[in-house]
Amino acid sequence: MMTDLAAGNPALTLARPRLPRYGRTAFAIVRRQPIGATVVLLVLLCGLFAPLLAPHNPTLPHMPDRLQGPSATYPLGTDEFGRDLLSRLLFGARIAIQAGVIAVGIAMVGGVLVGLIAGYFGGKIDYTLSRLVEAMQAFPVVLLAIVITAILGPSIRHAMIAIGIATIPDFARITRGVVLPTKEQQFVEASRVMGASNARILGRAILPNCIPALIVLLSFSIANAILYESGLSFLGLGAQPPQPSWGTMLSSAKSYMFDDPWYTIIVGVTLSATIVALNLVGDAIRETIDPLLTGRN
Repeated sequence: MMTDLAAGNPALTLARPRLPRYGRTAFAIVRRQPIGATVVLLVLLCGLFAPLLAPHNPTLPHMPDRLQGPSATYPLGTDEFGRDLLSRLLFGARIAIQAGVIAVGIAMVGGVLVGLIAGYFGGKIDYTLSRLVEAMQAFPVVLLAIVITAILGPSIRHAMIAIGIATIPDFARITRGVVLPTKEQQFVEASRVMGASNARILGRAILPNCIPALIVLLSFSIANAILYESGLSFLGLGAQPPQPSWGTMLSSAKSYMFDDPWYTIIVGVTLSATIVALNLVGDAIRETIDPLLTGRN
């Protein structure tokens, strides 16, 4: 059985990028963007512990209390059915997190697989897969997601699948761009000489070099996925009432924009703050990892 490639040949140590320890990386990200990191952590905790933090049932209507402002009973007021906005926002954070993680997970698995195969094997395989990716990129992500969701049917699950499929080209393009120069490196040639299979070379030698670029793309893609999910839910193609998605809440709030502006403002600010915070954290991740990719300290 073949031993670990990197352990047997010093040249193979180039197979893995130089990354800092996770603790140091996290500390550097928080130091660069403390506000963004705090907001992201707060949203994550709110989504994970929504059942414990929510003061009321997010889907149970109570018409006598409809469209109330903030009060001791309802800290952020109520919606058109008398449901507590704070509770719905907390459970909406859970849906947003699920949409971001699941949709981006689908995109990453599919995109990385396509990018690895296209970049490594080249030739007709690369040409065919690249043309397919370009054809998908010709359509805006939202439009492609709307088409896929319309075919599958409106639901939060189908919205996640649609967003994931529509985002595959981003991960495929980035992965292929890293694979093309990496497969020409000495440690890949040494792996072939030592008898490593294509699957082993891709998984043990080439894929680790894609991780830094993928991490940067991952942070921005989660923000986009949450925004796309909210857009699909706003249009009625994502989460369905009475699910407390931020998109469905905005869709309902628009009808009361002038009569009860607080309803619209609190939901809009929550969604906007989350997206901005995720992008700020994405910038911090890029600023932390880029020096490792370019060799700067």
